[in-house]
Amino acid sequence: MNTTKVKAFGTEAQDADLIEMMIERREVQPKDVEIDILYCGVCHSDLHTARNDWGGSQYPIVPGHEIVGKVTAIGSEVTKHKVGDTVAVGCMVDSCRTCSSCEKDLEQYCLNGMTGTYNSPDKHLNSRTYGGYSEKVVVDEHFVLSVPENLDLAAVAPVLCAGITTWSPLRHWNVKEGSKVAVVGLGGLGHMAIKLAKGLGAQVSLFSRTPSKEQDAKDLGCDEVIISTDENQMKSSMGKFDLIIDTVPYDHDLNPYISTLAIDGTLVLVGYLGQVKSLLNTVPMILGRRAVAASVIGGIAETQELLDFCGEKNIVSEIEMIDIQNINDAYERMLKSDVKYRFVIDMKSLK
Repeated sequence: MNTTKVKAFGTEAQDADLIEMMIERREVQPKDVEIDILYCGVCHSDLHTARNDWGGSQYPIVPGHEIVGKVTAIGSEVTKHKVGDTVAVGCMVDSCRTCSSCEKDLEQYCLNGMTGTYNSPDKHLNSRTYGGYSEKVVVDEHFVLSVPENLDLAAVAPVLCAGITTWSPLRHWNVKEGSKVAVVGLGGLGHMAIKLAKGLGAQVSLFSRTPSKEQDAKDLGCDEVIISTDENQMKSSMGKFDLIIDTVPYDHDLNPYISTLAIDGTLVLVGYLGQVKSLLNTVPMILGRRAVAASVIGGIAETQELLDFCGEKNIVSEIEMIDIQNINDAYERMLKSDVKYRFVIDMKSLK
């Protein structure tokens, strides 16, 4: 298959900085959309993959799965998008399309393994997929999303990961007007969870260990902040929440939160990948038919629904824009939680 070379930023090894490099993109196939990348969000997953924190990283790696850009070319069979459209690509660029999950628009749970936007097997080029820290990308039209024109395009980028990661559980557990939702952790995911739950009409609380975050949470639309280290505040929240979205990205004790769930309430983990070392006490679960669950991103139809909802409610992420040349510094700042709330790369800087 013919390819074209494009500029990108990536890393050659887990202990190496990201540097400018050239990568290959396939020429446009009949169902493909070529996208000139305008903005790309910076996700914790980018850092974890670049540094092989989860294992399985294959180098070179070009991260980036929060992509917003303009269509520059389309294949002969493309019907959903046209040249000049503003579009987006999230965490997936392909799936098998035939398994029971894909047939239900749950491509993120493809039984044959979805193709990630980066560091996944690329069936077209017999190599690995490369992400959005690059000039352009070529993606099958099924995995290309339409972006409402009224939104700030740079601030849309994190909606493709942080947004859909929190939207999917809000929809799955039927959050609506009057639902009581709590969020654990106020970072990239947490701030989107607050905005989206408020957009759906829920009463929203934040669990935080840090009293200084109270004003920030209220500015985002939070109705109350519960300091999770304060026994009295935790006691007064017992049996309250229909859904708790836990965005904390490291192992932590879930037990204090379970008792704050209402009957039939669910705590859903969206931030931490790995073994929960503190044993779950099943007593409050059994006595209230409470559940601990987990969730990852969302399917393509659900992500489009989210973007349309954001357009209607004018919801975007809070961002700090950076040039691609500052990506290594941004990674170090992310490790210190020194960002409100998401870095977005202005891809003009790569030109």
